[in-house]
Amino acid sequence: MPDGRVAGEMRVPGDKSISHRAAMLGSIATGISEIHGFLDGEDCLATLAAFAAMGVRIERPGPGDVRIHGAGMRGLEPAAAALDLGNSGTSMRLLAGLLCGQRFDSVLIGDASLMRRPMERVAVPLRRMGADVRTNEGRPPLTVAGGRTLRGCEHRLELPSAQVKSAILLAGLQAEGRTTVREPRPSRDHTEIMLEAFGVAIAREKQVVSLEGPAQLAATRIDVPGDFSSAAFFIVAGLIAGRSPLLIRGVGVNPTRTALLDVLRSMGGDIRLHPVAGRGGEPVADIEVRPGALRGVTVPAESVPIAMDEFPCLFAAAAVAEGETVVTGAGELRVKETDRLSAMSDGLVALGVDVEPLPDGLRVRGGTVAGGIVDSRGDHRVAMSFAVLAARAQSPVTIRDVRNVGTSFPGFATAARIAGLQLEETG
Repeated sequence: MPDGRVAGEMRVPGDKSISHRAAMLGSIATGISEIHGFLDGEDCLATLAAFAAMGVRIERPGPGDVRIHGAGMRGLEPAAAALDLGNSGTSMRLLAGLLCGQRFDSVLIGDASLMRRPMERVAVPLRRMGADVRTNEGRPPLTVAGGRTLRGCEHRLELPSAQVKSAILLAGLQAEGRTTVREPRPSRDHTEIMLEAFGVAIAREKQVVSLEGPAQLAATRIDVPGDFSSAAFFIVAGLIAGRSPLLIRGVGVNPTRTALLDVLRSMGGDIRLHPVAGRGGEPVADIEVRPGALRGVTVPAESVPIAMDEFPCLFAAAAVAEGETVVTGAGELRVKETDRLSAMSDGLVALGVDVEPLPDGLRVRGGTVAGGIVDSRGDHRVAMSFAVLAARAQSPVTIRDVRNVGTSFPGFATAARIAGLQLEETG
């Protein structure tokens, strides 16, 4: 049962996916765009720095506020050096699409983790449009040649991917004719929603999205809601370590992001949404979480691609749930910032949890969580998931290699302590 620490009210930082896209679209729009609630995490700051390097004037009036003087679709300038995107795969993949129609060459690099991540999945469809995007045996650096004429075409993705879909749509803004993306299952639709906010006509029907190019964007105001993936850690904390209800205010609850809620509810979780007014097309709600016992489930296949980023914290919930939780079809987790399936499996085993690794998932048998030492392998979501699970451990848990938590959730330790988790930062 929950150990009775977590309760009260809190907020989480702005949505990372939406912050990235607001920075990108504001930079190629005509006019001045204002972004409020921008995530000041390392990944999103890398996106801002990339556009500043390409001549975009960016102002920071205050924390979470960004004013972008858009350069227009053809107003970006060549950077003086390679664009270093740190740990941000979103930045690299989406920029590949945005830059392949520009008049100048670009080189995209990142940290050691990002330089190992697969990039052909985005390069291949862009080449079909006439782009010249080169990888190093499938991995960064990405070299994007400018001066190419892009043509719209229809793409059928074998796997749902918001990043690949978004890169194609950003290229389509600069292409001649209609660009269409068909996915086997829905993926995040933040790009489509935001393109509409910037005045681009988008046609959408089930898993098909299209736009006509070339297109122009008009500056606008974007209010970024709280990041659901960040809220997920505290949703789980409220369920497994709660004293009384926890209210997480102002969170984006786009249905292409919230499959975790359905999974946790099927496990017996008491989670309630209280809608609040939002701006920019994204649904927003206060999320109320009430503590209680959970039971293991088999996660439905249709939930897997939508809940991919939240699986590390779902595995934490599964570790204390009664019975067995099974996740399959999540092989994508092996090519994130680290192999998240391996990192979570090894960490759970180190804490005495019964885990069976699967080729594309995990089988977790809930029970008692011992203390111990786990290695997050530099992955922010793995580190935060074990911080939540530590609230149910019988003795202290030490989590190593946590620097990258700042990529998505600056101030996580402070927020966790406010919510009632007992965290101590060392070194």
